[in-house]
Amino acid sequence: DDGSKSDIRLADTLTKYGLKGTFNLNSSNLHSENYMSVEEIKTHLLDVGHEIAVHGEFHKALGLCSPLEGIRDVLNCRLELEKTFGRIIRGMAYADSGIRNMQYGTDYTKIKQYLSELGIAYSRTLGEDNDLFRLPQDWHAWMPTVHHDNPRALDYAEEFLEIDCDKQYYARMYPRLYYAWGHSFEFDRKNNWERLDELCEKLSGHEDVWYATNIEIYDYVEAFHSLIFSADRTIVYNPTLMKIWFNIDKQEYSIEPGQTLNIF
Repeated sequence: DDGSKSDIRLADTLTKYGLKGTFNLNSSNLHSENYMSVEEIKTHLLDVGHEIAVHGEFHKALGLCSPLEGIRDVLNCRLELEKTFGRIIRGMAYADSGIRNMQYGTDYTKIKQYLSELGIAYSRTLGEDNDLFRLPQDWHAWMPTVHHDNPRALDYAEEFLEIDCDKQYYARMYPRLYYAWGHSFEFDRKNNWERLDELCEKLSGHEDVWYATNIEIYDYVEAFHSLIFSADRTIVYNPTLMKIWFNIDKQEYSIEPGQTLNIF
């Protein structure tokens, strides 16, 4: 979050280990001295496959804003980021206390509605570190796994890597997600950059793990949910532009864009 200069080191470390990051930027800081420059964002983030996302023009907590003020902060940030970097930006992370505290006549329902109308596909929240490793049920209240400075971050990573979904009983055969969040400037403040290397080293290089940005996860999950099955689940059609993998009775299948597949 926030786009500080130390994000360069963070991004380079993620790239080194083959991991992916989503960097949430405040548009008002794009040309500020203590934050990444436009060229640095292009070189260290976008050109190597990381994502940039909305974090509000002025880093406002939407729960503490009137709907009009919140709409302005989100929309202005999205407009400026898209204009500056020449790409569609649909992701976001709530700034400050986000949706944890509500005042001034707003509530989560209103915030979710206007974010959807502004074309924001997802928004990450925070405050409930856990080892459930669940994909979000509500994309506009996406709860990450853990803050990078949580003493259990490495324990959660180890627990995540030990999961073998193929050996789970049927009701637990669902995808798992490990999602760490935080601020690169915290590593500077605590002088503990080795913690990032340790976490990245533990998570990297696993053939059964997909390393993805937030928007890549969102797009894939939505594409998966778009698969159309016959009533007896012996025929499946993929109406999307993505190749999709799925599992039926512990048998793995893949289906190409536009393909209809018969399952026997």
